Amino acid sequence: MHDGPSQISLTFPDGNARSFKAGITPAEVAADISTSLAKKAISADVNGTHWDLQWPITEDASIAINTMKDDAPALELIRHDLAHIMARAVQEIWPDVKVTIGPVIDNGWYYDFDREEPFTPEDLGRIEARMKQIIAARDPVRTELWPREKAIEHYRGTHEPYKIELIDAIPEGQPIRMYWHGDWQDLCRGPHLQHTGQVPADAFKLMSVAGAYWRGDSSRQMLQRIYGVAFQNRDALKKYLHMLEEAAKRDHRKLGREMDLFHMQEEAPGQVFWHPNGWAIYTQLQDYMRRKQRAGGYHEINTPQVVDRKLWEASGHWDKYQHHMFIVEVDESRDGENDDAAVKDKAQTRINALKPMNCPCHVQVFNQGLKSYRDLPLRLAEFGSCARFEPSGALHGIMRVRGFTQDDAHIFCTEDQIQEECARFIDFLADIYRELGFPEFEIRFATRPEKRVGTEESWDYVENALENAIMAVGRDYVLEPGDGAFYGPKLDFYLTDAIGRVWQCGTFQVDPNLPERLGATYIAPNGEKTRPFMLHRATLGSFERFIGILIEEHAGKLPFWLAPRQVVVATIVSEADDYAHEVVAALRAAGIRAETDTRNEKINYKVREHSVAKVPVILALGHREVEERTVTLRRLGEKQTRVEPLAEVVTALSAEATPPDLR
Repeated sequence: MHDGPSQISLTFPDGNARSFKAGITPAEVAADISTSLAKKAISADVNGTHWDLQWPITEDASIAINTMKDDAPALELIRHDLAHIMARAVQEIWPDVKVTIGPVIDNGWYYDFDREEPFTPEDLGRIEARMKQIIAARDPVRTELWPREKAIEHYRGTHEPYKIELIDAIPEGQPIRMYWHGDWQDLCRGPHLQHTGQVPADAFKLMSVAGAYWRGDSSRQMLQRIYGVAFQNRDALKKYLHMLEEAAKRDHRKLGREMDLFHMQEEAPGQVFWHPNGWAIYTQLQDYMRRKQRAGGYHEINTPQVVDRKLWEASGHWDKYQHHMFIVEVDESRDGENDDAAVKDKAQTRINALKPMNCPCHVQVFNQGLKSYRDLPLRLAEFGSCARFEPSGALHGIMRVRGFTQDDAHIFCTEDQIQEECARFIDFLADIYRELGFPEFEIRFATRPEKRVGTEESWDYVENALENAIMAVGRDYVLEPGDGAFYGPKLDFYLTDAIGRVWQCGTFQVDPNLPERLGATYIAPNGEKTRPFMLHRATLGSFERFIGILIEEHAGKLPFWLAPRQVVVATIVSEADDYAHEVVAALRAAGIRAETDTRNEKINYKVREHSVAKVPVILALGHREVEERTVTLRRLGEKQTRVEPLAEVVTALSAEATPPDLR
């Protein structure tokens, strides 16, 4: 081939470059390499962009051909094609249904339909069966670029008003890409597979139907959204469905009811009513964190809940974060006794906000009195109760709430103390996670974003300090370029639970901005007033969320020291009642949360009831136990029981009830 204006150079992953005719498609490139690759090919990466095999390449580029072994592109295509195949199946069964959009989401896809009748579970079965027929037909997928007017005319003819509205939202001058899966057509950016048979027919499942407003606008038409999940093979689908079953069993909302831990109600959306059992977990965890923080050199403080807008304006939160704040207006002219609260003197009314975070208040504590470089690093910690507005649709049990308490702390330090404080915090966090049953965690390192404040030299220094700190404690990290805050980089700490779900809990963030805005200074060795750096850090994050994670991680069977009801002493005969009270007294004296069950019920009934409530240890007492001063011990999840002397059981359970940091 001769180079010329009609030729382009394509560079392959191995670094080799070859010349091709301009306008060649990745499908033709794959065929040029080998017949087997042409059969296996599903898409290409062209200059890092996911590229349909049918799209022409008109200029020099790097290229890689994808097959089903390339997980990320394969899953994207499988899920996107299934969205189209599902929409085709729906319209083949119910031709009057109007189609809207069907994007890929985590683990699958959804598609929104305008249909008068609600879809039923039986309908989902019919749709799935039709989808499998479409896949078996191996219908070709093709694509064309159309002028805007032609596309609009087409959708007028097919009576698809939602597609016309989508075209209207596409900027002028951009071509309209149309896709066909067999004879069924959709408006789509692509890419897609080459025929319907490339979708694995045994690796998808339709999951549920939900309502969704068109374009997310509650004044628009209510549509029906069908959700599906899909994977590369049947085993991956089975594994995912098993994980969902496990998640349902472990759901903290269900277990919260069974264990009588908490409840939520509509008068306080997104806020938790803790019951005695739940509050026992909460206070145990908080007491543990208080001891760890005290040992880690933190000073515990407490700051106000309601703070004047002036402070939020000074900190910058009023402009950037007000949509998450609960606003509290107070007429300071009222005498608090007789005035009508509904009548306000606007001139005397102060606008406050419930604090959505603790940082600005911590700077106020730092600012009291003169600070010297000898006072640094100063570590201020607070179990800070915060209130943030979350949309009602985003609320989820105690995992996503509007009122929560953080194990929050701020470290005020000099620039050259950042690395040491970061390393110290990673070790501190690792020790806590290990003691709470999470020995493995992942660190994600978010670096400078495009929009940022500060000099490049300062960013270089701080990012190097964080990286060196991670290396110093012998940890790995995942880089997240550009995901830092506008004022500084951060580390986020992720746990993986017993069924493979990932949770972001801890965080460590470098902030030179807030001390600057709120006038924080210390006296440097040269006598000059100098700005400290502020390090935001949380270990567990929100107590509410972390307790939810613990409940689901352990399926309610919490470690003995955290279990709210540690021991139930259950009588088999009423003659054992007095001994039961004696046993409970001995256990409580040893620091164990114990209670009696002397109801006139069969022992099997009592055991079943307390097992559902996830009580870790049940001690059964009958005639023999009273005579021998023993107990019959049954542990949650075990069928075997053991008869043991009371004194030995009290000693063993007392050791087990000791929090991990006190052992």
